[in-house]
Amino acid sequence: MTLKNDYNAEENIIIPQEAFDWYDEYAHGMIDRRTFMKRLASLAVVGMSTNILASALLPNYALADQVSFNDESITATYETFDSPKGLGSVKGYFVKPANLTGTAPAVLVVHENRGLNPYVKDVARRVAKAGFIAFAPDILHTLGGYPGNDDEGRKMQSTLNREKIEQDFIASAKFLKNHSLSNGKLGGVGFCFGGYIINMLAARIPEIMDAGVPFYGTPAAKELRKNINSPLLIQLGELDKRVNATWPEYEQDLKANNVNYVMHMYKNVNHGFHNDSTSRYDQKNADLAWERTIAFFNKHLRS
Repeated sequence: MTLKNDYNAEENIIIPQEAFDWYDEYAHGMIDRRTFMKRLASLAVVGMSTNILASALLPNYALADQVSFNDESITATYETFDSPKGLGSVKGYFVKPANLTGTAPAVLVVHENRGLNPYVKDVARRVAKAGFIAFAPDILHTLGGYPGNDDEGRKMQSTLNREKIEQDFIASAKFLKNHSLSNGKLGGVGFCFGGYIINMLAARIPEIMDAGVPFYGTPAAKELRKNINSPLLIQLGELDKRVNATWPEYEQDLKANNVNYVMHMYKNVNHGFHNDSTSRYDQKNADLAWERTIAFFNKHLRS
């Protein structure tokens, strides 16, 4: 089943926007699975049962493999280090260009609210293929790691202390910036919860972060935003009402503090439009957003 944005070419069925909105509520803990499925059942979608519709909305990670784990141009390993202010230790996916000699700019890759799933690991490989060293922490490491499905991963992450989670990502940023293969410049890219983490890192450790790209992430706490001094490339989807509602106030604070930022609002796409494992994926806009991301990191991390 190949899905692009809201159209399933194989099944010739349009997925109603309400279904995408309900999936966003479900994925962010605003409604439970039973309510989500009940709402899907209320849709009269010709030729599509509730189970098929749910299957279309939920991730299929076989689709999220743009850069193979055994691609000869990259080398992937795992790194583990202590995080005494956080959950105790951090383990993550470390990827570098296979032909790297000397150092390279570093990019922290931050997952959504469900642990280090295959899509985010693939993003880390894309970063390395573009010539950066990448590190993607798995915040579920101390619970045994990403469990293999998003529902369970989401439940596991919700049990963790929020401040300790943030401390683990702070520790990850410092670890990567000071890595022996790093040129001392650190960028960060994150998605959804990960987008929030990028905004948070820019505000809490401005001396560490050199550039940030939050994809559809909410801002850091208002009292922290005055600390931001790194450039930001903010990527938003036009149909993402929940996150977009936070943007006007965030933009006011960025302007008030003379932050170097650019915001791109991608037309007619949902929250999660970059994630190629779900039907929210919009290839044209995802590709454009990624081109802008790599160009932004090249500009701010290589000088």
